[in-house]
Amino acid sequence: MLQTILTSIAIFCTCACFVALYLKRDERLPFIALTAALAASGALELFDLLAIMKPADLLFWKKFSLGAEGLLIFCWLLFSSIYARREGLRKLPLHQKGYLVIAALLPVAAISFPASQYFYSPDFERERMLFLGNISFAFYIVLLILLVIALINLESVLRNMSREVRWQRKFEIIGAGALLAVLIFYYSQGLLFRSINMNLIALRSLALITAAVMIAYSRIWRTLETKAYVSQQIAYRSVVLFAVGLYLVGLGLLGEGMRYFGDSFQRTLLMGIGFIAGVGLLAVLLSESVKRKIRVFLHKNFYRQKYDYRTQWLQFTDRIASARSSDDLLSALVLGFCETFGMGCGALFLTERVPGKYYAAAVLEMEQSPFLFLSEHLLPQQFGGRDWVVRIPEELPDATGEEAEFLSGQAILFAVPLLRGEHLEGFILLGRPLSIGESYHYEDFDLMKTLARQASSALLNLRLSDELSLAREMEAVGKVSAFVLHDLKNLASALALMVDNAREHMDNPEFQEDMLQSLESTVTRMKALIARLKKIGEKHSLRREPTDLRELSERVMNQVGNGLVTVAGTPVVADVDREEIEKVLLNLLLNALESSVAKKGVSVEVGCDSTPWIRVIDQGCGMSEEFLRTRLFKPFSTTKEKGLGIGLYQCRQIVEAHGGRIEVQSEAGKGSVFTVRVKAVEQ
Repeated sequence: MLQTILTSIAIFCTCACFVALYLKRDERLPFIALTAALAASGALELFDLLAIMKPADLLFWKKFSLGAEGLLIFCWLLFSSIYARREGLRKLPLHQKGYLVIAALLPVAAISFPASQYFYSPDFERERMLFLGNISFAFYIVLLILLVIALINLESVLRNMSREVRWQRKFEIIGAGALLAVLIFYYSQGLLFRSINMNLIALRSLALITAAVMIAYSRIWRTLETKAYVSQQIAYRSVVLFAVGLYLVGLGLLGEGMRYFGDSFQRTLLMGIGFIAGVGLLAVLLSESVKRKIRVFLHKNFYRQKYDYRTQWLQFTDRIASARSSDDLLSALVLGFCETFGMGCGALFLTERVPGKYYAAAVLEMEQSPFLFLSEHLLPQQFGGRDWVVRIPEELPDATGEEAEFLSGQAILFAVPLLRGEHLEGFILLGRPLSIGESYHYEDFDLMKTLARQASSALLNLRLSDELSLAREMEAVGKVSAFVLHDLKNLASALALMVDNAREHMDNPEFQEDMLQSLESTVTRMKALIARLKKIGEKHSLRREPTDLRELSERVMNQVGNGLVTVAGTPVVADVDREEIEKVLLNLLLNALESSVAKKGVSVEVGCDSTPWIRVIDQGCGMSEEFLRTRLFKPFSTTKEKGLGIGLYQCRQIVEAHGGRIEVQSEAGKGSVFTVRVKAVEQ
């Protein structure tokens, strides 16, 4: 009768929890794993109840129970493996994936053999004992190992959660862990005595009820000088071990007392009481306020120093070093102070760009307030450029208006200044102590000031990083502006050469036609330049196409149009962006003409050996070996009086974007040879 009632309640609670999970679902894969695990647990309860109620069909229903057990361990292992993992299964460690593969084979093993090879029971109706065969013994060994792994995964998740996340999800994990612990006990008893005691199903049902209620509650309502030279962390853990040891001793005494109770009801009742007491003890020991009270007790009775400073410093440093963004860093600072000093809420106020105003940059366990502290408020004045911790109730009793309302409404006890020199960068507010009645003195204040200096350094690094990022953005804008200015300069130079030639050849019909073509090409390039300026924030990609380099060279020569440029060579096709390579060649031609001695021409050669190339040869002033080695291709380096020093740098950027290179030969007073090599068209 008791088993029927408990199993029915367990199935009902499982269904209710399933509905709650459906209404509050978030991450899809953990949601599916958790609901499937609960469904498999409920199905196992149902099939085992039917097996007890219908002994004649025992093996028939145990066949379904075996399948539910195999599915159950796979789902719980999957849930524990991917819970709180942003990457899900994608970056799951290889050994965890191996465990999942093994778990997935258990349901297959359950249906691969008849139930008669798993169990035999001479007198099940009276004893409710199932004796294990060799296959079932191996089956339950694997199942038990995987249950332990799942429980270890959940313990690791709980231990590594941040405080606010742990507050939201600890009952969910405790509930799931309690169910896994009872399953481990249930199957370990079976392996120990090589028989499954079906009288313990009531205890398993009670564990499922507890797990379902705790999971539903978490999902619905919480989606928010020393006397002994021992490490304080070890001392605290010893308190936990002592409490758990008392619990286990109590269970042992209860087990000894079972000999005086004859029926299964009393045995199940005692086990149930022990199980619920264990879950309650675990929940209490995970309470932040209980942890704080234990530490305060140890401090008062065993230690001269309240803090293990090395541990506190390393924890605080690791916390801020692991922040991935500026928001994470600000939240880590507040959380670090609250956890170190046992505070239930905290806020970080930083100065705005406008001096004299301080806004809430990060808060913990309090609403994001629009309230701004002003320099004329009492709290900022109280700091006065000193790194003293302000005790709000004692040192700020005269606060009025919104300032007093905010401080009293949030139960703020301390304000810790964050200084850069004597300038107040901001401050951290701490309130709602977890341990009511805990006294704070100079040791706490010294550690607050020490951590505040570390926090100020982290904030300074953050600000410098933001300024550096802004400077790089401005540098990029300046670089683009320099490229645009240089392109305009080249177009203006081409137009100037055209005007000079027009004074001598304006009456020549062929010159007029060439000039119109050059003007049309210049207008087209200026329009394209304007279009690119409109898309300055977008990433520019090359528009490659098969291009005849000989034809391209002649077109650029016509743009210059002064009769001093000659093009030689055979047609060569290359895979390039026509507009960009035209820009490179125009820049090289204008440089050659500007550096050449009067009336000495510039030669352009086109050819192909291992790669297609264009060569520009001038007889100008040339460049020294030192300039070639140290300054060539560097931005804003030039040998021309009116040059910008951007052209060759831009040319190299374009050619390298094509996967090519620029080769240079030059000698001072004799001239230069620039060879542009690009890729051929792929066959």
